[in-house]
Amino acid sequence: MNKVNHVAFIMDGNGRWGKKINKGRNYGHLEGVETVKRIVSSSIKLNIPIITFYVFSTENWKRPKGEITFLFKLIQKYFTKEINRIVKEGIKLNILGEINKLSRDLKTILKKTTLLTKNNKQITVNLAINYGSKSEILSAFKKIKKNFTIKNLEKNLYTKNMPDPDILIRTGGHQRLSNFMLWQLAYTELFFLDKLWPDFNSNDLKKIIKKYKKSKRNYGAI
Repeated sequence: MNKVNHVAFIMDGNGRWGKKINKGRNYGHLEGVETVKRIVSSSIKLNIPIITFYVFSTENWKRPKGEITFLFKLIQKYFTKEINRIVKEGIKLNILGEINKLSRDLKTILKKTTLLTKNNKQITVNLAINYGSKSEILSAFKKIKKNFTIKNLEKNLYTKNMPDPDILIRTGGHQRLSNFMLWQLAYTELFFLDKLWPDFNSNDLKKIIKKYKKSKRNYGAI
């Protein structure tokens, strides 16, 4: 039976969910945060060591400025409010991506949270913010002066010292990777759901993990 070491999520559908119930895209992002909280709690109960959420891509800057501002303020407010609980629950936070483009206040709270949680062991939660996989791979290549090998490249990715995702779950009905962990997902089991992210729940996660554990993983062999 396959062990689950790392589950990654493309949380698609927040805006569409908010519009669907006539409360607007920003309301969908609010509910999306609640889903993240539930999935983190469920992952702890399921003994999943690492989970990664695709929060904001390098391409998401093309979205309306008001929506971007709301989303970043939502993240900032969440960690300002919840930082003590996160530390207490043993959650280790990592940020994957180029955060220099973010506001000073948001960078400060993210850096503070990662620092305060760096020794936590209960679960590692990666947030991919201003993340683009092509940029990540290019950056890794630039750091390698000689001996261009797979091992050396992986040492310079944001996910160095982490196992690649065993499972990728994308909600929202689209079946694409959207510049997310293109290197790391080479042998990942992919699950695409029609459900919008705010409707995704613990039972959905459990069903996927159950299916994954029964799958045969050959890694190119027979």
